Amino acid sequence: MQDYFQMDMSEFLPLRDVVFNTLRQAILTGELKPGERLMEIHLANKLGVSRTPIREAIRKLELEGLVTMIPRRGAEVAQITEKSMNDVLEVRRALDALCAELACDRITEDGLETLKKACVAFEAAIRTKDAKKIAQADVALHDIIVQATGNQRLIQLVHNLSEQMYRYRFEYIKDISQHENLVEEHRIIYESILKKDKKTAAEAARIHIDNQEKAIIRQIRLDRQEVKK
Repeated sequence: MQDYFQMDMSEFLPLRDVVFNTLRQAILTGELKPGERLMEIHLANKLGVSRTPIREAIRKLELEGLVTMIPRRGAEVAQITEKSMNDVLEVRRALDALCAELACDRITEDGLETLKKACVAFEAAIRTKDAKKIAQADVALHDIIVQATGNQRLIQLVHNLSEQMYRYRFEYIKDISQHENLVEEHRIIYESILKKDKKTAAEAARIHIDNQEKAIIRQIRLDRQEVKK
């Protein structure tokens, strides 16, 4: 485990929650990789805590489906499967289309300008080829559209799904051949919202998720082949 894997002790939370959030974020962002063993002693030493909060965090992560208990091996980061990915993207597809439609009616002029800048920032992130920067720029862009809906319940639902999407987003970003497609898809979504074209905006949002699904499935299968070698 590398030096970037650190706890944020500035959080005003009980230690067990800080440990849980730290491990959860490491899994979602791919710092802890699918299949990687979570050894209590090693994690406790790395984070400077006792084994008790580590054990509690692993138990909670198992309930979230992010950790799997393997007989005689212990805890491992859960594998990314096509089924789990399909379950998340199926819901996200519908919500993103709804957000795009609502944004056509509700986004402000300032919001449109911010969205335009986010598209430019995403293109800049693509050029860095840094997966974390690309993922962050992608999240920031979509958050503008979601926030523009003004629907707090919808915002909350998308936020909850977004955290789970992080794992799949990193798989998608691995496929460099899709980067230019991502830029173009974002451009179409932005221009559709700018023109208040609900039908095109919603369809573009759905296509955006569909293309992610296809690319992630390819990456999952490629990773599986690599493991077998």
